[in-house]
Amino acid sequence: MLDPIVNFFTRVFQWIGRGIGFVIGIILWPFLWAGRWYTHRGWILKTVLGLALLVFIGLYANLFYQTQFWRNFNPDYIDAYSFQNRNVSAGEQVTAGGGTDTTRTCGKSAITEITADLTDFNVNQNAWISSMILYKLGLFGIDWDHTPFMDNKASFQRGINQAVRRTATELADNLGRIRTTSQIDNDLQDARGNIQFDEETWYFGLNPFGPKTPTPSYYRDAITKWRSFNTRLENCQAAFDARADNLKQYLDRIASDIGSTSAILKDRAENYNYGFFDPRADDRYWFSYGQLYAYYGLMKAAEADFEDVIKQRNLGNLWQTMDAQFVSALRIRPWIIANSSEDGMFATHLTTMGFYVLRVRSNLVEISNVLQQ
Repeated sequence: MLDPIVNFFTRVFQWIGRGIGFVIGIILWPFLWAGRWYTHRGWILKTVLGLALLVFIGLYANLFYQTQFWRNFNPDYIDAYSFQNRNVSAGEQVTAGGGTDTTRTCGKSAITEITADLTDFNVNQNAWISSMILYKLGLFGIDWDHTPFMDNKASFQRGINQAVRRTATELADNLGRIRTTSQIDNDLQDARGNIQFDEETWYFGLNPFGPKTPTPSYYRDAITKWRSFNTRLENCQAAFDARADNLKQYLDRIASDIGSTSAILKDRAENYNYGFFDPRADDRYWFSYGQLYAYYGLMKAAEADFEDVIKQRNLGNLWQTMDAQFVSALRIRPWIIANSSEDGMFATHLTTMGFYVLRVRSNLVEISNVLQQ
């Protein structure tokens, strides 16, 4: 009685096995053909092709390592700065020598320090992924950003860079000068120009030993300029205008920046809710995460730089509420990003991130309204 059933399932499994073998054969055929072709070549050609293959494998191994290992990634990175122990606003004179000693010391800019350190994190502590050769080449010609692989770190870095660029503009145009009639600081001006350099550009330079990626070089120069400005500021040789209207404008620009990101998240969540099979959900998520990661540190730095303004306007509680929203958002680090409808069966990571982005934006607008009064 059982023999027909057993025979039926036996044949089914045989068909399945043959089907799997057929698929594997198709996948392996190009490699088997290449292997047979390679064995019939001369030793010179074999050596050249073997070395080229080793270089290719090494480059891909390096790409995998650089994209999967995030050095010094720490959502609580701002704790190491101990800004809460500062009691002087940026640019405010701290001490002056007595008698014939005319040496002065002024408060450094925490915003400038964080801006430089975030860029250092992107290009020195980690490799700048977006302009790496194999990242530019993509997966068989497909942009890595359009696949679910290898693009999380690049998107995260670009999110940080977006916040840094916005801050660099504010430092050059408003914060690092007295009113808008004074001269723009040369270091801040140069840094702004460098950090705006195309984040994905690479080229083959004069060096015959390989490709060049100029983007990190421009960003490293920006780091030098910001730190030079801060050194001069500490020596009271530069200016930082820690006025309430400057703080308000900075917060408004950030609110506008992350508001745009919120719209991008909303569009992706509503129109491409494929669960775990949305190949662009991860880079949208990690770009937003990078922005919040950077703005969290920059807002803690702004709290230190504008200490007097925040005290005078009684903004301490509102600022703490905003910090709490940043912390809550940065705690969400799923292994796989799902983009589902709000009433779907899967998690809705893009919608969740969009919620926190809007919460932070709401807090920024609220603080800005108080500053306007």
